Amino acid sequence: MLFVATLDGELLHCTDSLRQALGLAPDQETSLLALVHSEERDAVEAALARLRSGGDPVQLDVRVQDGRGAYTPMSYSVRRSPEGDAIHGSLRRAGGGTTDGVSMARMKAKLLDCIADQMDIGVWAVDPQGTFIYHDGRGIEQAGVKRGALLGMDVFQVYAGTEIAENLKQALTGKQMHAYNSAHDMHWESWFSPVLDADGAIQMVAGLTLNITELRRAEDDVRSKLMQIQRQQEVIRNLSTPIIEVWNGVLTLPLVGVVDSMRTADVLDALLTRIVDKQARYAILDLTGVDIVDSSVASNIIQLVTAIRLLGAEGVVAGIKPNVAMTMVQLGLDLSQIPTQRNLRAALAFCIGMMNGEQQKQARAQKP
Repeated sequence: MLFVATLDGELLHCTDSLRQALGLAPDQETSLLALVHSEERDAVEAALARLRSGGDPVQLDVRVQDGRGAYTPMSYSVRRSPEGDAIHGSLRRAGGGTTDGVSMARMKAKLLDCIADQMDIGVWAVDPQGTFIYHDGRGIEQAGVKRGALLGMDVFQVYAGTEIAENLKQALTGKQMHAYNSAHDMHWESWFSPVLDADGAIQMVAGLTLNITELRRAEDDVRSKLMQIQRQQEVIRNLSTPIIEVWNGVLTLPLVGVVDSMRTADVLDALLTRIVDKQARYAILDLTGVDIVDSSVASNIIQLVTAIRLLGAEGVVAGIKPNVAMTMVQLGLDLSQIPTQRNLRAALAFCIGMMNGEQQKQARAQKP
């Protein structure tokens, strides 16, 4: 990690690895004194004074503040430039806490880099003011944004008026957040994790953002197909229980197959609505297509006829097959209170005859 500084220690240029290690934005200005712990600034100032006076290169171990605000032991190696108007230096992590010669901090950094490179995620962090101090991950590139492009930028300006800004405001109060949001024409699942110092103050908010665009599209596709299946099932139900107006004031409902409780509810709702809409006087339940009957079927038929009568109409059952009639008798089912006819034609004739009889009766009642 290399850098160039003025004779007073103001940072002029540095490598990307140094900026990343210290969490410095591309255009962020700082100094060697500002980066080290306050207790060690005198030593750094003394080293700078020796270099300004033409002294030999200096190496010293200090604690340097990284992007999380934590202080990490590092070694400065600084010397005066050949022209004498600047300081050239390098920064490396101090020894200690090693595994196979690699510092534990470096291992963690490599692990984070590996995860960010291999997975569709964005890894980022902001300081307590909402300024990006870390911004990396393959998921960021997939969103069309260059890694590190947001370093030094204000998250509340970049994502103004979005759920991301609102979630981050909550996280900056110390609340752990987990949210789903959309940005850059993609879908993301994000975690906002407040990082606190020893005194419990917000040091930064670390974030992990997972690209779930493909998963969301797959969910939307499945949801669309389920809705299509539901619509198809509704069409099938309507086709299986067609309600036909065969005469003025007479509706017929052909029942085919099994008349179970669920189907009875659908039929009942549709039939009663049509009776009210058409002001029907009679509703014929045609059982010609019903081959199997049990006590539940008969109960459902009685329920249909009872509901029809409550609307001021009359239910007529037609087309009972011989085997169905025998089954009803064996089951002891009583349909004696319900008008029954041999087939649909006979039921229609019955309904027309009943309506004609009612009209003649009314006509006689109106004569003086």
